[in-house]
Amino acid sequence: MNRHPTPSGELVDLADADPFGLQSRCWRRDADGTVHQAARADSLADRHTPLDAQALFEYLYFHCIPSPRTVFAGVSRVPAGHRLNFQGAQPSLEVAWAPRFRPAEKVSFEALREEFRTLLKASVQRAIAGDGPAACFLSGGTDSSTVAGMIREASGSGALAFSIGFEADGYDEMEYARLAARHFGCEHHAYYITPDDLVRSIPEVAGSYDQPFGNSSVLPAYYCAFQARQAGVSRLLAGDGGDELYGGNARYAKQRVFGHYQSVPAPLRSMLEPLLLQPGISRVPILKKAASYVEQARVPMPDRLQMYNLLLRLGIDEVLEPGFLHQVDVQGPTQHQREVWAWAGSGAMATPPSELNRTLAYDWRYTLAESDIPKVRGATTLAGVEVAYPMLDPALLEFSLHLPDDYKLNGLKLRWFFKEALRGFLPDEIINKPKHGFGLPFGPWLLRHAGLRALATDSLLSLGTRGMVRPTFINNLLSQHLAEHPGYYGEMVWILMMLEQWFQQHRPSWRV
Repeated sequence: MNRHPTPSGELVDLADADPFGLQSRCWRRDADGTVHQAARADSLADRHTPLDAQALFEYLYFHCIPSPRTVFAGVSRVPAGHRLNFQGAQPSLEVAWAPRFRPAEKVSFEALREEFRTLLKASVQRAIAGDGPAACFLSGGTDSSTVAGMIREASGSGALAFSIGFEADGYDEMEYARLAARHFGCEHHAYYITPDDLVRSIPEVAGSYDQPFGNSSVLPAYYCAFQARQAGVSRLLAGDGGDELYGGNARYAKQRVFGHYQSVPAPLRSMLEPLLLQPGISRVPILKKAASYVEQARVPMPDRLQMYNLLLRLGIDEVLEPGFLHQVDVQGPTQHQREVWAWAGSGAMATPPSELNRTLAYDWRYTLAESDIPKVRGATTLAGVEVAYPMLDPALLEFSLHLPDDYKLNGLKLRWFFKEALRGFLPDEIINKPKHGFGLPFGPWLLRHAGLRALATDSLLSLGTRGMVRPTFINNLLSQHLAEHPGYYGEMVWILMMLEQWFQQHRPSWRV
């Protein structure tokens, strides 16, 4: 922990501008004005530091605790793209960086493709510089496969590549990882995670974080990194960022479809909405989809992005105890999202960014900085391996800011430029495959593995005694809902289980 007296009259930047939150930066200010800094929030707290009820609510909402809040009252985390300003009586946050999209009007695809490939190779070359073998995560998707291929381009030899598989229908992507490994001459290390692995590792992984963290793909990431460490690897290259910089998430196409509704003449909308939004209309099959479309399309961004939020769909009052809800602002997450949406448009030059670009920048904060980067950072730290993110290199970020919108989302084709620029480099099967990632078959496994079911059940029943989550909801979740839709309700079981496992190791006696 660094001890930093507050200076007067000058701006102190704790680190270079960090658009993606690659480094965790936390701080706490004492009553005498002394500022303490550390990478981990729990380094700035002790067993007497109260937990922040609002942070716990936001964990259930976002499945992580978005900065600047942390689970510890009085301890804050510097958000991505921000810095601490020490001018004045106490430190405050200010924007250090915001995206400035400048889409090129006249572009040559061939020239951009060559520039993109050159930047990718140079980024990977910088990331593998130093001692030790060049190694990477390899899920078999476009991002990790590109990193594996660029390692060969940059070093002249195949990477050590580490993949995770699952013995579960619809979850295993190992065939694509093996395809990429053969194509790029990788030394391929594959490991199949079992439910027994989860039972053994869930408490360790949950407790390793400085605050509750609910991204379930942290377990596959940890096992990848653990296998790499066992193979003598000291640094892994991760492929995170390709979707968020180049338009690869399915929700971008979905939101474009909803955006078309704004072009419908207002008089026609005023006729459609009373008809399609009246109670009971969703029970009419021919009108159900139209009603759902209008219901979502009329909600402005960014609120529209949370219409399928798990906590909201299950019902806040159904999930949480009244005594806990009295301590929190249930509109806090909505306000947080609106502030991030404002930040995503704050770097505009002559014209505001398009809704697509603004949504990408919004995801840089929530998907990358608050979820995926902490996931990889935590998993690799626990395994004892360093990590680098060549896709998030500053030169590649700047390159993405200049790409035209239709190079990112061409009609409804996701990240069109990225895929076409790498056609002939990546195998066509990987370019054309559906998006997947390191999805964990936790819900289906719960139904058939007694040890995993026991761990989850014991965790949730213990959580139900803390005055935060309703025991009746927990009982219904485990006895009824999980069997109805294990993939959907399994996510909620995971979120609650990881929260309780964190409590047991950090604050076992905590109650509302």
